[in-house]
Amino acid sequence: MNIKIALAAAAIAVTSLFGTAQTRATSAAARMHSKIHHEQLADNKNRMDKEIINSMVRGDVGRRETIGDLSAESSRMINDLLLEAQKHIGKKYVHGTHGPNTFDCSGFTSYVYKQFGFNISPGSRMQYTQGTPVARNDLRKGDLVFFTSRSSGKNVGHVGIVWEADNEKGTFKFIHASIRGVRISDFEGYYVPRYVGAKRIITK
Repeated sequence: MNIKIALAAAAIAVTSLFGTAQTRATSAAARMHSKIHHEQLADNKNRMDKEIINSMVRGDVGRRETIGDLSAESSRMINDLLLEAQKHIGKKYVHGTHGPNTFDCSGFTSYVYKQFGFNISPGSRMQYTQGTPVARNDLRKGDLVFFTSRSSGKNVGHVGIVWEADNEKGTFKFIHASIRGVRISDFEGYYVPRYVGAKRIITK
């Protein structure tokens, strides 16, 4: 009888030890899994951070790149000019105003260029008589692009600054003071039949 009791007690002890060891093993495995998971998350975050940083660097390099056959100094000036124009995105359109809090279209272009020492007319029709004419398939950043308005027939009534141009496709984006405020628009839809021409202010 004592032998049976002793055997039973031994069996219980072994089972208890096995269970404790198994629990410890399970807990250790869970901790290891958690560690690996956190390391993976940290690695992913580092990769994401690097991608964001690289993207920012690429964007800055793109903004600072040499533009066409312009000098490096003029290229930097145009890039800085566009950054200045970008600062005003969202500001309201008010006819006859020239900034810095509200703009009309030609008031906006004349204000931006004035910050870099270029005194162009505050009127879009007069601006169209200034600078060097540029074909639509030869546009570059910083050029002025002109359009008729709803009420001006064939006369110049609106102006913007080229933000970027794809001369192979004949398309471009431009930043301007529209009736909805300062914004960047695509050359499409409403603007295509109203396009008049382009002028280049910074030529060297």
